[in-house]
Amino acid sequence: MNVERPVTIAVAGTHSTGKSTFLARLAHALRRDGVEVATVADLAEQAHRTGLPILHSHSYPSTLWIMTRGISEELAAWPHADVLLVDRPVPDALGYYLAALAYRDETPDPAAIEHLSALAHHHSTHYDLVLRTVLDGTIPIGEGRDRNHRYRRLADHHVERVLLQLGIGHELLPADQHDPTLERVADFTLDRLARTSSVGP
Repeated sequence: MNVERPVTIAVAGTHSTGKSTFLARLAHALRRDGVEVATVADLAEQAHRTGLPILHSHSYPSTLWIMTRGISEELAAWPHADVLLVDRPVPDALGYYLAALAYRDETPDPAAIEHLSALAHHHSTHYDLVLRTVLDGTIPIGEGRDRNHRYRRLADHHVERVLLQLGIGHELLPADQHDPTLERVADFTLDRLARTSSVGP
């Protein structure tokens, strides 16, 4: 779909794998070059504050809330930025929900999964680049983060599975490759901006 929007970079993956830190560094690098940057942050805590279950308790309503809220926040940023950075793109929430179902040994409702999958697939066409962090179990979980290692591994697996099953192209972001990836993604973004601005009416 050809719509006017910012260059959009999204980072998916399980928690405490460096997504927010990577995006904060990328935003800083782009702003140094005079780029107007907007960000959409992880919405799970907002969902939790409204009383919706998250992590291994994720439900269909909480997943749909996070997905639609994420879409709304992304759309709200479109008129105001050159670049949009998304911490946990829409398919990420579906991966977390499937991980929660697997954790609880529950069978997914096919209609619910079909609805969420369609939403994730269609909205992901608006992402110019999707990165997926790679879980490194030797790196400690951040302070204040959920320490359920089994669920964390399931989330890592199911986020990857969702991206693959929905045909959402993405690149890996291993923990030891943040520096070179940051430079490459910044160059990609600036190049995409230059090409967009050079296209005449």
